[in-house]
Amino acid sequence: MNALGVRGIGFAAPGLVGWPAARECLAGGAPYRPGPLPRLNPAGLPANERRRLSTTMRLALTVAGEATTAAGADPAAALTVFASANGDGDIIHAICEELARPEPAVSPTQFHNSVHNAPAGYWSISAHTMTPYTAVSAHDGTFAAGLLEAASLAAAGAPVLLAVYDRPLPLPLGETRPTHDAFACALLLQAGGGADAALELSLENGGTESVLDDPELEALRAGNPAARALPLLASLARNATGAIRLPYIGDTRLVVTCT
Repeated sequence: MNALGVRGIGFAAPGLVGWPAARECLAGGAPYRPGPLPRLNPAGLPANERRRLSTTMRLALTVAGEATTAAGADPAAALTVFASANGDGDIIHAICEELARPEPAVSPTQFHNSVHNAPAGYWSISAHTMTPYTAVSAHDGTFAAGLLEAASLAAAGAPVLLAVYDRPLPLPLGETRPTHDAFACALLLQAGGGADAALELSLENGGTESVLDDPELEALRAGNPAARALPLLASLARNATGAIRLPYIGDTRLVVTCT
């Protein structure tokens, strides 16, 4: 595929909120110390919509807003891809609990928030945009799938916002799909030059996934599907060149070459 320019990055993880802090840590300038995420308050939504946001939605919209602001981009002009392996587990859990009651009464707000593209819908309200959006899910290959989708959209020339996010699922859902900690990142991408970093994508069969040397960061990468993005983000933080191998589907790897 043609090179993708990285114009802006958003980041949120336990103990690290915002790309400036994350960049220093991922580049080796500061140790990673996990800690609780604060309550995130994405900007741009009317009060009624803001009250309806779940914790998962706040996570996704916060990194999306950071990436577009860092790029100095008009959020209304960007195509968007929202990617999550688990979706909003808290809402699904609450609906399942309600449905198990003798006389269930599912909240209309929870019902419309339960669909996989709900964060993308709230983003379109926040950004005042009518541009198309895509919602993607591909198990542990979700970040790679989202990046491929964003690359295909960027080929038409428009900027593309990719936001990837996942949080732990409540029990008993979490027993079948363990996810450790919360993680989200966003990339504002555009085909061609004019950016600090460029990515070239290709697919290969087999090969070992890229991992991280820091044991705490590697535990986050291995324990959260969205955090499979961390080796690529670490490469961008260090201004490094070379190939990063990300899990995709089965034994297929998405090879991202950074320049």
